[in-house]
Amino acid sequence: MEINDSIKYIGVKDKNIDLFESQYPVPTGISYNSYVIFDEKNVIMDTVDKRATNDWMENLEKALNKKVPDYLVVSHLEPDHSANIKLVAEKYPNMKIVLSNRAASMLPQFFEIDLSNRYVVVNENDELDIGKHKLKFYMAPMVHWPEVMLTYEETEKILFVADAFGKFGTVDLKEEDWIKEARRYYFNICGKYGAQVQAVLKKLAGLDVNIICPLHGPVLKENLGYYINKYDIWSKYEPEEKGILVAYNSIHGNTKIAIQKLVEILNSKTNEPIVVCDLAREDMSRVVEYAFMYDKMIIASPTYDAGLFPQTESFLRKLKHKNYQNRKVGIIENGSWAPMSGKLMKNLFEEMKDIKICESIVTIKTTMNSDTENKFEELSKSILN
Repeated sequence: MEINDSIKYIGVKDKNIDLFESQYPVPTGISYNSYVIFDEKNVIMDTVDKRATNDWMENLEKALNKKVPDYLVVSHLEPDHSANIKLVAEKYPNMKIVLSNRAASMLPQFFEIDLSNRYVVVNENDELDIGKHKLKFYMAPMVHWPEVMLTYEETEKILFVADAFGKFGTVDLKEEDWIKEARRYYFNICGKYGAQVQAVLKKLAGLDVNIICPLHGPVLKENLGYYINKYDIWSKYEPEEKGILVAYNSIHGNTKIAIQKLVEILNSKTNEPIVVCDLAREDMSRVVEYAFMYDKMIIASPTYDAGLFPQTESFLRKLKHKNYQNRKVGIIENGSWAPMSGKLMKNLFEEMKDIKICESIVTIKTTMNSDTENKFEELSKSILN
C-alpha cells in the first residue's frame, strides 16, 4: 500500500492475536504499522512486533527493491513496534538510528547490542533533511511512554504519530469502525495521560497536516478534524455524549432482575442511550470505553465477603487508574444481612475527580420489592436532572 508516490506502507496485520498487551480482547486482530520514505536518503519509520517479523522483513525488502535504508526513525520503544530494531540494524550496518534522548537511554534494555555509535539523537524541533522531504521531530513524553516522539514530514504534510490515533482491529478505515475501537484503544491504553495528550495537541495545533500515520489502525487521509476533535474531547475527560452506562454484578440473578426494572424506569423517562453491562461477563475494556463515552453511570453491586464483588472493585479501580472524572453516578447495593458495597463504591468514587454522586444509595435486601421500585424512581430522576 502506498501512502503517496514516495512513502510506502510496510506494516503487517496480525489476525491471530487474541489479547493485545495480554489483556485487551482483539477479535479482529491488530495492525503493526511501519512505513518507508524514499528520497536522497531512505528512511524506515519504526519496525513491528516479533509476531510479525517475517512478513515485515518481506514487506520491507520488497518496498526497498534493493535500495538501502539510511535511517530508522524510532518513534516508540514498546516491543510491538521495536522488536526488529536489532535485526534490521544488523542487516543494514550503515543505517543510522534516529531517536529521542530518552529512547537512546532505554534502547539497551531491549537488546544485547551496542548501537550507540549509530544514534542520531534528536530533540524538540530538530530537523532531518533527507532530500525533498524534511522531517521535524516533536517530543511526546507519556503518550503513553516517556520516550515517545512524533515526526512531521514538512513537504507533504504527513504526521507520524506513534501510538496516538491508533485503534484495535485490522479493518480498513470506516468512521463507525474507527470511533468504536479507537475510543476503546484510547481510554484503555492512553486514558491515564489526558494532560500529556493535551500538551501534544497544543504543540501540534499550528501544523498543516494532510495525512496522519499511526502505529496501529488505518492511515487517516480525510476529515482529519473529526479525529483530532475526538482526541481533544477524550483527553479533556469530557463526556462524548449524554447517555447512561448501567454496570452491575449479580451473584444469583437478583441484582440483575432489579437492574432490568431500573432500565425500564429509565427508558420511560429519557430518550438518551442506555448501555447495560454485566461486569462479570462483558469485556472490561469495553465497559471502560462506555464509562468515558457517556456523562452518567449507575453501578450496582452485591456485598461479597463484607466487601465489593471482585469485578466491581476491579472495574472501579481501573476507572480510577485511567483518571475517570467529570461524571455523575448513582449507586445501588445488595446485601442479604450486612450491605457494605454501597459505602465502599462511594469511597472509591470520592477518590476520583469531579464525580457527582446521587445523594441516596439504593439498598436492596436480597430481592427487589415495591420499596426498591420507588427508590429506583427517585434515583432515575436524580441521575437525569
